Amino acid sequence: MFNQNQEQNKINESKLYEFAERVMGDLAATLSSVMVNVGDRLGLYEALANADKPLDSYELSRITGTSERCIREWLANQAAGGYIVYDKETKRYSFPDEHAMVLANINSPIYLLGGFQAASSYFKDVEKISEAFKTGKGLSWGDHSHDLFEGTERFFGPNYRANIITSWIPSLDDGKVEENLKKGVVVADVGCGHGLSTIIMAKAYPNSKFVGFDNHGPSINRARKLAQEEGLREDRITFEIQSAKNYPLLIPDTKYDLITIYDALHDMDDPVGAAHHALKSLKEDGTIMLVEPFSNDNLEDNLTPLGRIMFAASASACVLSSMACNGPALGAQAGQSKIAEIMKKAGFKRFRLTTQTQVNMVYEAKPSQT
Repeated sequence: MFNQNQEQNKINESKLYEFAERVMGDLAATLSSVMVNVGDRLGLYEALANADKPLDSYELSRITGTSERCIREWLANQAAGGYIVYDKETKRYSFPDEHAMVLANINSPIYLLGGFQAASSYFKDVEKISEAFKTGKGLSWGDHSHDLFEGTERFFGPNYRANIITSWIPSLDDGKVEENLKKGVVVADVGCGHGLSTIIMAKAYPNSKFVGFDNHGPSINRARKLAQEEGLREDRITFEIQSAKNYPLLIPDTKYDLITIYDALHDMDDPVGAAHHALKSLKEDGTIMLVEPFSNDNLEDNLTPLGRIMFAASASACVLSSMACNGPALGAQAGQSKIAEIMKKAGFKRFRLTTQTQVNMVYEAKPSQT
């Protein structure tokens, strides 16, 4: 029988309280993430960023049309977390420009509010996720809260806008892919979601034609709407509901020059099958650009703050999405060696890492060695 006193004698109190403090910090961050989502939805960060002076709770509530008492508590929470700065002399709150880059500037490459919206979906879906853990039957992407879809769009968007055109595409095939895109080629974006990556490419390369494929109907509808809002004509960009293993050619008898898969291969039910279909749909001198989350091959090298985020998102969505279709459940931390193995099994002869950021790895796959 468990002897509490005996066990307590073995406890290192320093380690105990050090760990308890770490967990308390996580609890504080978890509860505060609700406040971050409130600040996002009510435009509180934007108001602080646009103010020409530090604000108090009355001023911020007046600007945003919110309850002063609630705003007073929100400001205290944000100051306790270091998101905003409190001046005890003036009793006002300021928002450093560097913090605004992360929480208020939607054009910043490190704007992160979308990640908090996506994370909020996991709390809404915790019962579904727990059931999937018990049964092993997974949870399809479409069965999550809409906040996951919208949050993912907002979270990936800044990173995609900062990197796709400036560094990722130029890294392919010694710059030849970029040259061809400028001249005019046909591109498929597989697993396109809300179509951000497709739209970014279409805007940058007006002489090329693009089609985005995804098996989630609401995401395709959203992609079509976003393309219309950007003024992109349907003869240049289209979106279709198709799986990664049976999408058609955009132009009959004309294979694709470039096929892109952004942050999607690891979610799929049959990544080898998807890669093989891409190979069959690609010109002999064509290229696959595969973007995956940053990951080292060994588990111990991924036990980092970024890895912690990735494993949590993977366990809540990526792995379950693949399991829902009896897939291999690669997860968001599959690593370069595993991705290389998949592409080799699919029939690709050339595979290499072309560039990377702190959060992504960009791979190039080609049908032949030359």
